[in-house]
Amino acid sequence: MLAIKETEALFKVFDESTELLKEALSTSYLDAFIESGDNLIDGHVQVEDGQPNEKVVQQLQGLYDSVDRQHLDRETVRQAIQLSMLKAMREDDIQGNHQMTPDTIGMVMGYLVIRLVEKQSQLTLLDPAVGTANLLTTVINQLTAATHAEISAIGIDNDDSLLSVADINTTLQQANVTLRHQDALGELQLPEIDLAVSDLPIGYYPLDEKVTTFKTHAQSGHSYVHHLMMEQAMHFVKPGGFGIFLVPSQLFSSPESKGLLAWLQDTAYLQSLLALPKDLFTAQQSEKSILLLQRRGGNAKQADQVMIGEFPSFKDQAAFSKFVAEVVDWELNDLLKK
Repeated sequence: MLAIKETEALFKVFDESTELLKEALSTSYLDAFIESGDNLIDGHVQVEDGQPNEKVVQQLQGLYDSVDRQHLDRETVRQAIQLSMLKAMREDDIQGNHQMTPDTIGMVMGYLVIRLVEKQSQLTLLDPAVGTANLLTTVINQLTAATHAEISAIGIDNDDSLLSVADINTTLQQANVTLRHQDALGELQLPEIDLAVSDLPIGYYPLDEKVTTFKTHAQSGHSYVHHLMMEQAMHFVKPGGFGIFLVPSQLFSSPESKGLLAWLQDTAYLQSLLALPKDLFTAQQSEKSILLLQRRGGNAKQADQVMIGEFPSFKDQAAFSKFVAEVVDWELNDLLKK
């Protein structure tokens, strides 16, 4: 109960300060939130051209001073920012690809990778479509709680507003995350990655000439951005390392899947494809699955049995727990078997 109260209290500070700035600066909820988050981190209210006025500055400062920044719990921060972004999406009508990964899905993705990396003392993560860093920090926080690894991460996005939220999110959580404002399909200079994790954007990539060297690019017309992003992320994963991605459930039944499968045969083992419960989605074409890949090389091998299945409804706790236990048993006794 205490954690919920703390989250609600921090969200109240975010929301009230954002509403004050939204009105004072005549801006969107999202932009006002970014301004407010930066103020909270800096410890004082930014004033430009006399706005916000002195009365609003005092109200804002009172809100910021009520937050004990040094002792904020990571999950409290993440969840309070998530609530703020849910409000921003309603108020500002933010497009689908910019919406956050639901908490339950992020938690499941994090839980599925714990056993795959728990023996490592250092971990480097990559999210090439980091957005607000909600999914990335969900996974980091789970790994931090479950392992003794020293964790760092790199997040890439070409949307400067979402990246500004990610900066607030990771700074207030004191997470060791480097954020980059760039096209993740451009030239990247990255270290070797232990784990790639991403809720991949769905759709077509418009710059055909930029991706001709990608094995997953379309033979004609635009290529699927989620295919390209997966290929780019796995390119930086070390031999034997893993990638866990949220993908369309129809991933391997599209006309472009032939190129994707050809790339996989050369680069990574498809170890698991787990469909999320159908009741999470309003239409069949929007259904998603969790895809687990392992980069070829090192100690990697194809699991004796590829784990393919569908999660029961998250509302059916007993069936859900039983299914997760089966996945963990598969990880320990098949995927990670020496």
